[in-house]
Amino acid sequence: MAKFVLLGGSGKTGRRLNEALQEQGHHAVAASRNSPARFDWHDPSTWQPVAAGADGVFIVGPGSARDWSGQLDAFLKVAAAVGVRHAVLLSSRAVEFLPGGAVDLAEQALAAGPVPWTVLRPTHFDQNFTEAMFVPVDGLITAPVGTGTEPFVDVGDIAEVAAKVLTERAFVGERLSLSGPAALTFDEAAGVLSAASGATVRFKPEDPAAHVARLRATGTPQEYVRWRMAMLEAIRSGADAYISDAVQRVLGREATGFADWAAREVPDASWAVAGGLHR
Repeated sequence: MAKFVLLGGSGKTGRRLNEALQEQGHHAVAASRNSPARFDWHDPSTWQPVAAGADGVFIVGPGSARDWSGQLDAFLKVAAAVGVRHAVLLSSRAVEFLPGGAVDLAEQALAAGPVPWTVLRPTHFDQNFTEAMFVPVDGLITAPVGTGTEPFVDVGDIAEVAAKVLTERAFVGERLSLSGPAALTFDEAAGVLSAASGATVRFKPEDPAAHVARLRATGTPQEYVRWRMAMLEAIRSGADAYISDAVQRVLGREATGFADWAAREVPDASWAVAGGLHR
């Protein structure tokens, strides 16, 4: 049994990774500001107690609205000093479209640090339609992506990849791009969500300038606006439509298809249940 620390272990990927590691008989510790294993990027005194005794650490950063590479560099020095042997960073394939941004700088700090590393670069999550930015509101998905396609990836696949990479200390020094097996338009995704939920889900393209104005009106930090629009423009332009093979390389199977994911999770999504659509 090995010990793995999951920074950001209560998030979409961290929760699933925690379950996967526990099922394999390992000791997984979800660490955050509000968990029993307290970890705070702004409080270095919390770093050593959490990292001590860990074989590997899974890192979800404090967001993409600001540069946190200095904190990551300092944490990795602490981790190396207490014997951590592998650090796996959850990044994003969208880092390709915003060089010099916060996510890119974090990757650079990881690669320059003292702990052997692996980067996971997933596309947009399938679960963004049930837990995050593409959740339908009154049956409508809006995003400034036009007719662009995206090979959405199942977070369950990301967690399974992370578990294998951590437990086998594999793919060291690699950046693994993770995607689903096919790219879909948002109209096609809405059709799949409709079939899985029993509801009518539609997609309405949004003007990019209107999307930016909406983000700014809610006080969204400018650096996050830049990051988000780089991600969405990559879909809109087709730059992010290509298929990555790392899920197959790591797990020896095809990535989970969007329809298979939807059949498994969408009927229990809060927006489907709230609409009386649970079957």
